[in-house]
Amino acid sequence: MATVVELPVVPPPLPASWTPPAASGKTVSPLVERKLLPAGQAYLAHVRRAVHNLTFEEHDKHTEEEQKRLAALNGNGAAVEDDLGVGDEEEAMELSLLDPKEWKKQDHYAVLGLSSLRYRATPDQIKIAHRKKVLKHHPDKKAGAVGDSNDDAFFKCIQKANEVLMNPERRRQFDSVDPHYDELEQDTPTAAQVSRSKNPDKAFFQLYGPAFEREARFSRKEPVPMLGGIDAPKEAVEGFYDFWYNFDSWRSFEYLDKEVNEGSDNRDDKRYTEKKNKSERARRKKEDTARLRGIVDAALSVDPRIKRIKQEEKEAREAKKKNKGGVNGSANTKEKVEEEKKKAEEEAKKKEEEEKVARAEAKKAKAAAANAAKKARRQQRATEDGAA
Repeated sequence: MATVVELPVVPPPLPASWTPPAASGKTVSPLVERKLLPAGQAYLAHVRRAVHNLTFEEHDKHTEEEQKRLAALNGNGAAVEDDLGVGDEEEAMELSLLDPKEWKKQDHYAVLGLSSLRYRATPDQIKIAHRKKVLKHHPDKKAGAVGDSNDDAFFKCIQKANEVLMNPERRRQFDSVDPHYDELEQDTPTAAQVSRSKNPDKAFFQLYGPAFEREARFSRKEPVPMLGGIDAPKEAVEGFYDFWYNFDSWRSFEYLDKEVNEGSDNRDDKRYTEKKNKSERARRKKEDTARLRGIVDAALSVDPRIKRIKQEEKEAREAKKKNKGGVNGSANTKEKVEEEKKKAEEEAKKKEEEEKVARAEAKKAKAAAANAAKKARRQQRATEDGAA
């Protein structure tokens, strides 16, 4: 603790030769009150001591411990930045061999070290991953290194990957043809795999559950119904297959479009290339729709819940039929007799009306024949009188 010593101060007497200066004639400016705001490191230290009720020694000790803790984190006492779960992904050897001119063939997520996140990576995570790669592979860091040719090809790949993934439209185009999921789609389960397994019911959910989860990311409609469990009700199962048979995919294939020849100003070449690209996109879209429909058809054919639902419906029909023939048998018979009697009466009434109409038609025909005969006789008499 500091010790305060008070010293008496006595000003010396004025010299005998001192005379007061002459008046300058200037006036003194009026007093002005100004409000001073406390600020600075000293004030902040004072506030921390006051809030936490610390002495000077306790505050200094706490500050020293905090500096040691930060120094232990990264070696220089600077605060460690939160990387939002990006981490440091190990770089595969083939990444260093990428050709920046063939940027459409590269896996942009792998280049930035986001293989574990892929389409789930947020823009902030992409920024952090890009910054990490730039700090590690910037050409200025490699310049002059022993055994290094200062080849910045991979750095160009990093810049292109960041350019694509930070553009929402271009990122969606790349996600549509993500090579990682293209490899997984080749391992799509089949109905035969389920049927050959020792436990088909368990194998069905183990194989087709992840397959539908992978496809769900392409849906325009949300939420996407998942496969569910073995005890799912009939409504849920029917809703699931109805959704997937009418699946609305946002997946497009513009990313695979063929580029127009660089420097070409020929309109015919551009139109031909655009027409070809449009045709290829339509073909790939059709193939993708057929592929997904095949997955749904195969899942429906071996879904154990469909067999259970059919069996339940069959038992319900049989129980209903049995109830009709048992307790309600006599009532049903009486209703049937009355219905047949009513039907017979309606038929008799209808037959009587038909006979009445027939008689009226016959009477009308007979009268018409008589009139015709009478007219013929008159004409005959008139002819005979004229001859005479």
